[in-house]
Amino acid sequence: MKAIVVADQAAGTAGMRLTERPVPEPAGNDVLVEIHASGFTPGELDWDTTWTDRLGRDRTPSVPGHELAGVVCALGYGTRGLSVGQRVFGLADWTRDGTLAEYAAVEARNLSPLPGDVDFTVGASLPISGLTAWQGLFVHGRLQVGQSVLVHGAAGGVGSMVTQLARAAGAYVIGTGRAGDRQAAVDLGAHEFVDLEDDSLADVGAVDLVFDIFGGEIQKRSSDLIRAGGTLVTIAGPPEARPADGLAIDFVVEADRGQLSEIAQRVRDGRLRTLIGNVASLDDAVAALNPTERVKGKTIIRVRP
Repeated sequence: MKAIVVADQAAGTAGMRLTERPVPEPAGNDVLVEIHASGFTPGELDWDTTWTDRLGRDRTPSVPGHELAGVVCALGYGTRGLSVGQRVFGLADWTRDGTLAEYAAVEARNLSPLPGDVDFTVGASLPISGLTAWQGLFVHGRLQVGQSVLVHGAAGGVGSMVTQLARAAGAYVIGTGRAGDRQAAVDLGAHEFVDLEDDSLADVGAVDLVFDIFGGEIQKRSSDLIRAGGTLVTIAGPPEARPADGLAIDFVVEADRGQLSEIAQRVRDGRLRTLIGNVASLDDAVAALNPTERVKGKTIIRVRP
């Protein structure tokens, strides 16, 4: 099968190459997925799991990518809950070969059925951003109707999902980002927008929840805004700052079939939209994942037409 591989962490995406790899064998409780579309997060090339297996052993050259949409073409021993021929989407395991390939072996529990009216390209763009937003807001942040949420990077991949889900949940949403992202954030549901380069973050006032993607100085300034009993949720690693009278939680997104199903349903009925900036074939994936200009939205690799 065709696959993108990486072997040199220091080279980053520039070290990607298209090659031939054996089709993986599905283990017990796995399914083999014929991949139609794949998503990629550049930050994953900084994760140890991209380069080593669960026991810490080198596993390069490895296939990156963890988001997929495709069709189940084989079942591993004992696999239940999915069937051959079924459309699916979800997350591949962090420590196994990923989804920038024609096939991937994935634990069945990490996948959810993909409705027939949701395109594979859209399906592949949802798992990481959608699940990260859902879990940050509702699992870790315990967002309630009427609360206020400060969403950093409100027009970005994760932030756009956070903005939409928080607004739909009845929260007052304050988005942040670059000046050029203001209108996009408002269109996604933000009630207010803060230009982090020119506006004062302190003018936001007290909020119940901060969804942080940056860490560093922005996280520190944001934590000061959290009212008593509020929460700082971050995906930027262990919190460098904590609210004076609240919680600070960092987390790594996890696959969840029920949450994926809810996200897909919201896409189907128009309550949630994903931001796709570029779609490229697997043959053109290396160039597409090494853009010379900033791409607004997620790059999706369409493995099959």
